[in-house]
Amino acid sequence: MPVNASAIRDLLLPGLRGIEGEYKMIPTQWDKVFERGTSRMAVERTVEARFLGLAALKSEGGSVYFDNAAGERFVYNQRHVELGLGYAITQIAMEDNLYKDQFRADSLGLYKSMAQTKEILGANVLNTATTYNPQIGGDGVALCATNHPVDGATWANKPTVDVDLTEAALQNAAIAIRYFPDQANLRVMARPDKLVVPPQLEYVARRLLDSDLRPGTSDNDVNAMKATGYLNNGYTVMDFLTSAYAWFVTTDIKGLLYLQRREVESDMQVDFATKNLLVTATERYSFGYKNPRSIYGSFPSS
Repeated sequence: MPVNASAIRDLLLPGLRGIEGEYKMIPTQWDKVFERGTSRMAVERTVEARFLGLAALKSEGGSVYFDNAAGERFVYNQRHVELGLGYAITQIAMEDNLYKDQFRADSLGLYKSMAQTKEILGANVLNTATTYNPQIGGDGVALCATNHPVDGATWANKPTVDVDLTEAALQNAAIAIRYFPDQANLRVMARPDKLVVPPQLEYVARRLLDSDLRPGTSDNDVNAMKATGYLNNGYTVMDFLTSAYAWFVTTDIKGLLYLQRREVESDMQVDFATKNLLVTATERYSFGYKNPRSIYGSFPSS
């Protein structure tokens, strides 16, 4: 049923002081975590390959060791989704509305709804980071796991036992990130870049990263995380993270990816038969990842 006169009955009469219901919205947050790109395909595919491993000792007169194991290992898929929202409002409701400047029939917050939907979908990549998604493929395990496979070994981008956000936990995350390997099990140059937290951990993050001295003690020690230059981009809060306790550290390896397939488009027309105003908006994009080395996460339950 379209928005009709009975749905805005008080807006048909004079004497209202004003209309409440439209508010300032949360600023864009997903772009603080995801790399932004564009796409011209239904599915974007990224291959992770193995390059050469370590060199081997060569005896006098002996043959050089040949490493012929290089090649493709995993494929990460990112499939776009289409989002849409619309509404209909009757001609009588538009004609008799006395407060058109405050209750605009051609708007009703359509773009705000599309934007917040995008925030939720972006945060869901982190909310589901411990659940393997076979549509993405990749290395066969979840985004954050303790058993990411490389040739002859595994590596972890989450602790074996999930821990709360503390100074020690953050330092252990930074050390773990330094040990990230490539597919040939060579250590790569990976460093912590940014702390990502839900609103409930914002104050903990502020104390851990912004104090000059060691947080939570009376010692005159320096704040080691700040002094070493890690997490130079500080922290960001994502309001749509569903766990009050989970926290993440993004790294300087780009791997969390937002791809725009089609920008948001709106359309408006009057239905020939009913004279209702029809307003719609659609957009096509995807959130995903192409490299789990881009993030470290911990998921305590309390």
